Amino acid sequence: MTNQPGTGNFGTAPQAGPGGHRRRAAEIDIDEARKAFFLMVGFIVLIWILQIANWTDHYHLDGSYGIVPRSLGHLGDIFTAPFLHVSWNHIEGNSGPLFVFGLLAAYRGVVKFLGVTLLVAITSGLAVWLFQSGNELTVGASGLIFGYFGYVLTRGIVERNLIDALAAVVIGLSYAYILTVAVPGAPGVSWIGHLGGLIGGIASGWIFRTRRREPGRGRAKPPASSGPGSTGTQVLPVGPGHPRADLHKELGDMGL
Repeated sequence: MTNQPGTGNFGTAPQAGPGGHRRRAAEIDIDEARKAFFLMVGFIVLIWILQIANWTDHYHLDGSYGIVPRSLGHLGDIFTAPFLHVSWNHIEGNSGPLFVFGLLAAYRGVVKFLGVTLLVAITSGLAVWLFQSGNELTVGASGLIFGYFGYVLTRGIVERNLIDALAAVVIGLSYAYILTVAVPGAPGVSWIGHLGGLIGGIASGWIFRTRRREPGRGRAKPPASSGPGSTGTQVLPVGPGHPRADLHKELGDMGL
């Protein structure tokens, strides 16, 4: 037990009020947003460094680490393909929405974001590996973009967070050109990878949702009363031979 000087309360520890809890929650949100920002900056820097290395090597990294449908040797490349791109136009088109949607996905929890990224990479990559036609090589972060979009939108709906849901819709409309290449038949684009990423993002919104404690759970129940008007204390009977039997009798007659 500690005492805060000047409070006048001895033997009690100070307790944070509702305002203190709100300030603490705001500080946590700001800290997570800061982590998310630097994480996505690092992500963008990484894919651009790889793009430079890929370009100087005449894009041989794409052939070595891209997804080739139903090729067992390229199955593990579902985790490397999102970091590679086939041209400067490709990476330029992906960098903006990848940063924005990634930031929205990460600012409420970096650890959850890493789990979402892993799940989306798996669903998007496996969709391409299983269902893409021919021997077409597939690389690019578009599957992650659609996954992050699906995650933010689903998270906002599941957790009843209107801000997240509206942000996903508004920013999605601002990058509407991405949706135009997500339909079947777009030349040179793996709409299957986009669809797989979107499915993974929607699933992530449910799997990584914030689970709230039900009201009253975990609280101790008050002791059961022994009858109407009872205060919860127990009265022990005193036998006739007890040294204070007379005193108890007199108190009982007085109703005490």
